[in-house]
Amino acid sequence: MKLKNNPNYLLIGAVAAILVQTACNNKEKQKGIKAIDISNMDTTVRPQDDFYTYANGSWLATNKIPASESRWGSFSILQEETNARLKSLLEETAKKTNAKEGSNDQKVGDFYASGMDSIAIEKEGISALKPELEMIDAAKSKEDILKLVARFQTYGINPLFDLYVDQDAKISSQYIINCTQGGLSLPDRDYYLKTDPRSVTIQKEYLAHLKNMFKLMGNDESIAAKNATTVNLIETQLAKSSRTRVALRDQYLNYNKFKVSDLANKTSSINWKNHFTELGVKNINEFIIGQPEFFAEVDKMLNSVSVDDWKTYLKWHLISSNASNLNNSFVMESFNFRGKVLNGTTEIKPRWKRVLNEADGALGEAIGEVYVKKYFSDEAKKRCKEMVNNMQSVLGERIQKLTWMSDSTKQQAKAKLDAFIVKIGFPDKFIDYSSFKVDRKSYVVNSMNGNKFSFNRMIDQLGKPIDKTKWGMTPQTINAYYNPSINEIVFPAGILQFPFFDPNVDDAINYGGIGAVICHEFTHGFDDQGSQFDKDGNLKNWWSENDNKLFKEKTKVLIDQYNNYRVLDTVKVNGELTQGENAADLGGITIAYEAFKRTPEGKENKKIDGFTAEQRFFLSWAQIWRGNIRDENLMIRINTDPHSPGIFRANGPLTNFDPFYAAFNVKEGDKMFKPEAERARIW
Repeated sequence: MKLKNNPNYLLIGAVAAILVQTACNNKEKQKGIKAIDISNMDTTVRPQDDFYTYANGSWLATNKIPASESRWGSFSILQEETNARLKSLLEETAKKTNAKEGSNDQKVGDFYASGMDSIAIEKEGISALKPELEMIDAAKSKEDILKLVARFQTYGINPLFDLYVDQDAKISSQYIINCTQGGLSLPDRDYYLKTDPRSVTIQKEYLAHLKNMFKLMGNDESIAAKNATTVNLIETQLAKSSRTRVALRDQYLNYNKFKVSDLANKTSSINWKNHFTELGVKNINEFIIGQPEFFAEVDKMLNSVSVDDWKTYLKWHLISSNASNLNNSFVMESFNFRGKVLNGTTEIKPRWKRVLNEADGALGEAIGEVYVKKYFSDEAKKRCKEMVNNMQSVLGERIQKLTWMSDSTKQQAKAKLDAFIVKIGFPDKFIDYSSFKVDRKSYVVNSMNGNKFSFNRMIDQLGKPIDKTKWGMTPQTINAYYNPSINEIVFPAGILQFPFFDPNVDDAINYGGIGAVICHEFTHGFDDQGSQFDKDGNLKNWWSENDNKLFKEKTKVLIDQYNNYRVLDTVKVNGELTQGENAADLGGITIAYEAFKRTPEGKENKKIDGFTAEQRFFLSWAQIWRGNIRDENLMIRINTDPHSPGIFRANGPLTNFDPFYAAFNVKEGDKMFKPEAERARIW
């Protein structure tokens, strides 16, 4: 599961057993949790034909997508519960008007209060951005334009290209600046270039949106239309030189290290030394350019596009990036396009949710520190750690038994597995926000200061030792990730809740839920991307040529399988884009299932609520992926998301997994059946 700005982050004796199960059932009743609720199922559908719908059909039919949401499922409901907790914490903190100046309470309270003060926000309009707009108006040369690009990057706005600091992919003990393709406002390059009816409609709506936004900035009808066309033409040109999502999966192709002095001829219009100085860093001798051909095009455009047109482009990115934090006219225009057109939602989220999300991005660990003290138990962390150790041991044993991997590669794979860093719940040390200035005067200024604070923290890493204690997600985040450069898997407290995990339910539920998710992240270390990094996090080939060939043959089976899954009319899943996540899903249930079978409950396989422990494992797996999604949002995800839609995440791996066939008596002729010789088997 990937993180923002970093392409390297990749986004579960007989009497004794009966007593354990009884205790689990009692605990479920105490907490009001029914781990497998038959009322959510559709038993008119045979599990052998469509397990996802069998496990979730009634839930899918009765849980319609709320007007303000683009999709609704297990993640969404857990997010709602977490949001309610966070709202209470933030409202309580905002009431502390006498909080000590500079304390986290003061910053969190003032940030939230400023966002909830709609009267002050309406009165302010875009006046807080006027100094930036005046700087744009004063620009007279391409050098001035590039200075503004650098200035905006410090605010988390990335016109022209993206820039971030992370570990050097080939020297993981050092931090380095990375520059990658960017500068677009639509979700992906293809939105500018495709000519199918859906894409053409979005392109027309985008032009109208651009025009409306320029009118809100004070342009008359004709000037607004002209400016809209200017921005669209610039972004379309950038899109034409951008790599596809599939091409961006090639880690070696994205690693192009240059000395600053060597780029005078390749990108003569960009003075990189000056650019880095504007960012607040000096003495940068080398950095990484992800896509050289994209920057060659940027270099040409800096000469071919007029300064006035660049100024229009910069104004758009400044306003667009801050629109959701401005007065209601900008908020609603942004929502009408991004919410309605792109994602199909018909109603904007309530203000408190929007402000909460912004506060979480700006002060996430300050909020998280309070959250985990109240809502994450030592018992949950201990139980999860025990599961991790069990599953890590299973994966190590399975690697040793692989028939397609050579002994030398097995040895290095095991060494990598043993070197995994596992982070559960929350960081050992939280971010120090002392240099982040927050008050109750201006919401948009607080937000921009938050972005500036995050940027400065990122830049400050240069020249320092690698900090392996930092987290890329806040503790309250409902997600998890694998980071190959540190060789770590990270599971925030947010996702360690039911239906993924609960220390009070039976092992089948936890191993089929968070257990498969944990193993999913483990196997990311060995998928088509993660496998390119060694145990120390360096981009380095440690596979034999034949092992790599056999691995690609095995993943090709998954690519072909998912390429045939139809999503909407003629639209299908992109098996190449999703191959890493699909392989991780298969690896996740494979390893988690074996680990589960080693537990007392897994060995006994007693029934609870009419289902065997094995059946509950698979039902748990299916229910974490349940969800309804709007067609518009589904199309964005098909184009940009390396994860397959929920139904295929649930059903796809099971068609390849023999224990599922045994648990639900799947036979030839059933729709979930696949001949043994055609089943994908990797780990």
